[in-house]
Amino acid sequence: MTGQRNPTPAFGEHDHKSCAHDVLEAADRLVREAGLRLTPVRRRTLEILLEQHRALGAYEVLERLASDGFAHQPPVAYRALDFLVANGLAHRVRRLNAFTACMHPGESHAPVFLICSSCDAVAELSEAAVSAALRQSADRIGFQIDRMSLEAVGTCPACRDKASQ
Repeated sequence: MTGQRNPTPAFGEHDHKSCAHDVLEAADRLVREAGLRLTPVRRRTLEILLEQHRALGAYEVLERLASDGFAHQPPVAYRALDFLVANGLAHRVRRLNAFTACMHPGESHAPVFLICSSCDAVAELSEAAVSAALRQSADRIGFQIDRMSLEAVGTCPACRDKASQ
């Protein structure tokens, strides 16, 4: 993946097919390098998450997997999602109780999610400055952060444009 990528593709014009392809290619490489397997159900789960820049609930993923011929029992989706999250290929967006593909696989980062309250689009930022500021504030009070993700809710540019018309 190049440094030329739009850092917030969910909210801007971009070649989504290329965006999803780059992330899937990075995921394949990372899993292979870790000696793990991106089984057909894991791979399809990641592909489903990459279809749109929005978070999907586990049952939405399960329905899609079932329609693609995979088993229809909840553990199928949850196991695949757990694998993707544990290996840095997806994130859980707690505010939505849903999952989204990691747009920065293989990069050490604390994700910052911008969530549109109108259309549920989710942009993932990898903002080192935000992470550093939070760690610095935590350090001042003696708190050690082990992991973090930040979620901000607002309105995306497309929904703001629609509302102003």
